[in-house]
Amino acid sequence: MEEKTLALNAVRRKLLGKHLTYKEIYAVMDQISKEKFDDILTTYFAASGYSKGFTEDELYYLTKAMVETGEQLKFEGIVADKHSIGGVPGTRTTPIVVSIVAAAGFKIPKSSSRAITTPDGTADDMEVIAPVDLTKDEIYKTVKKTNGCIVWGGSFNLAPADDIIIQVEKPLLFESYDKILVSIMAKKIAFGSNHVVIDLPYGKTVKVHNLKDAQALARKFEHLAKRFKVKLKVLIHKTDEPAGRGIGPALEIREALRVLQQTKNRPLDLEVRSLNLASTLLGICLEDSPKKLQKEIKETYGNAFGWATYILRSGKAFEKLKEIVEAQGGNPNLDSEKLKIGKHEFHVKSTKNGTVKEIDSKNITAIAKILGAPRQKGAGIYLNRKTGDKVVKDETLCTLFSENVYNLKEGKDSLENFPMFKIE
Repeated sequence: MEEKTLALNAVRRKLLGKHLTYKEIYAVMDQISKEKFDDILTTYFAASGYSKGFTEDELYYLTKAMVETGEQLKFEGIVADKHSIGGVPGTRTTPIVVSIVAAAGFKIPKSSSRAITTPDGTADDMEVIAPVDLTKDEIYKTVKKTNGCIVWGGSFNLAPADDIIIQVEKPLLFESYDKILVSIMAKKIAFGSNHVVIDLPYGKTVKVHNLKDAQALARKFEHLAKRFKVKLKVLIHKTDEPAGRGIGPALEIREALRVLQQTKNRPLDLEVRSLNLASTLLGICLEDSPKKLQKEIKETYGNAFGWATYILRSGKAFEKLKEIVEAQGGNPNLDSEKLKIGKHEFHVKSTKNGTVKEIDSKNITAIAKILGAPRQKGAGIYLNRKTGDKVVKDETLCTLFSENVYNLKEGKDSLENFPMFKIE
């Protein structure tokens, strides 16, 4: 049967709730990756998965087909990686984790996405300080030189069907849990990763709303990883607000740099989250490392958390990020306080005395996008106050930033429809 006909029949069958074979799923991924499906057909397939879900076999087939219809990278030995399922603005752990793990001596080629449901993706943020559209050869060179990289996965045909599906999902601001799973694992497999930590937040205003769903998704990650012979650990945690204070490309990378530079005004929540991820990743990498290294780490630092903390506090992680930035073609003279933030700003003030009870991540996302993020790198929001903070009337709750007056006005005018703070 002709490939396109097979793919069309597969979409019809999935819309009817039928289970698909690997041959059918490969045909669909092949047609999407070669852009032989238009947006309507691609949307039908994405919607079929959202409404009907996929079996464990179908999830494996989807991941395998996404990988095999695009480019793949191959590295020797232990290849580390971390990924957050996203949905939480202002929690930019990747530059910190990659820097720590690469400084520890492990390879960590990081493929990152651009914004999907949040105001900015890791690739959008990293682009503030270095190019992220690297070729396959440039990635190999960067990793050989520094152990790590932080690049946009769509720059060289990595799981291309995934990026196309992401584009049709973007207007509706949804991703099914199965799609999140496949999207992440396809990128990990295509990048040659074999030791992976997944950051899985859940909460009222993020992608996964409750612990039960988070645990179900974690089991799917673990099952899929086993089929691909990947050592994987999922960290589940309740998330009620951003770990950092900045939302938007320049503001978020500034937060990550503050942690790496160990400045007094660094966001401690983001530091703790990053250290937990980095130490968990170092831990599973150590399990498959030579006994000599395991013994050395235990005697010198106690455990992987102590090792990660030392690398961060000693400045070795910051030096490693500077190496990675330079290798990717950026300026290594990094300073968190010299990043360019949107010149137009507005202070959102409290209308009463009280305590910040809740911060709405979805509404933060909406306002940040209206302000111009991620296209405007300097646009976004800085949270002057967080959950649990006491405030008085007319005190600044957060500051809006934009690169032009029009977006700032739109952001201000939208505050009534998208309240970010609940104060009692």
